Amino acid sequence: MNDTYELRGGETHIEVHKFYPGAIAIVAILSLVLQRILPVYLPKLEILDLPLLVTIYFGLSRRNPSTGLLLGMIMGLMQDSLSGPTVPLGEYGIAKTIIGYLASSIGSRLDTEHPLARFALVMSFFVVHQSVLVVVRRLLLAEPEPWFNLHLAVAALVNAVLGVALFVAMDRLRRNS
Repeated sequence: MNDTYELRGGETHIEVHKFYPGAIAIVAILSLVLQRILPVYLPKLEILDLPLLVTIYFGLSRRNPSTGLLLGMIMGLMQDSLSGPTVPLGEYGIAKTIIGYLASSIGSRLDTEHPLARFALVMSFFVVHQSVLVVVRRLLLAEPEPWFNLHLAVAALVNAVLGVALFVAMDRLRRNS
């Protein structure tokens, strides 16, 4: 007999999420404004990186590397422009562009709806983001910058926990297909 077998098994389809009109722009602007205002009144909240969380969320949800890259670039450059004279223009732009691209690329290959997966991804992306910032500061700006310290570990943990909660809230912005 000439039997053939399907070796690929059941190929899963990962859904690309659509959002209400203007939702991405409103959330992005709100995160940038809160990132600038919150540490002024509550200095301990400087540990949060809300634009990074928004970039990761929409990158994982939209699952298109081009749009993730563009969103990361816009978020990073806007954060640079709002950070004042202490942050050179392009520093966050470079880091968030890379994260937007990576989040979209990974989001197109994995199902990232589970809270544990989101936690691990946000933590990993935060560490990669900070690593890119360290490389930029050391190589391009010739500034001494530590690679890893306890502050980075705590910041990654706090941002990952906030990211999981924030992602659940932002899931409500999705349009039903």
